[in-house]
Amino acid sequence: MEYRDEDLARILREARVIAVIGASRSLGKDAGRVPAFLKEKGYRIIPINPVASEILGERAYPSLLDLPEELAGSVDIVDVFRPPREAEAVVEQVLELARRTGRRPVLWFQPGTHTPEAVERAQGAGLRVVYGRCIMAEYSRLEAMGLL
Repeated sequence: MEYRDEDLARILREARVIAVIGASRSLGKDAGRVPAFLKEKGYRIIPINPVASEILGERAYPSLLDLPEELAGSVDIVDVFRPPREAEAVVEQVLELARRTGRRPVLWFQPGTHTPEAVERAQGAGLRVVYGRCIMAEYSRLEAMGLL
């Protein structure tokens, strides 16, 4: 599904909490730089990384399914920085999170992180999916257009 600029802006305006799967401690990597940008813009970032205990001053969790219940229920967007071979597993985690919390976060695949099968599975299960777009670039573009 292609989203219009207004749709993307609405997603970004309404979101408060973004879980970042594959968040990095290194600001030299997109998976570190993008969450840092989003945090600067006022979003609460929940880093998901099985080998880090803290990223950007926030406690990191090994997976989405390790989030405490109250935190899991606050996730508005799941932003993905993992290789495409993991995309379907990510979708299954997001769907399980939705089952547990009763909330369906937007699934945002950064460029080069999705597969057509993962997108189809997620959309078929009722998730809103953005893919092939960088959330930081979209935020900056939409902000420059006055939509954010």
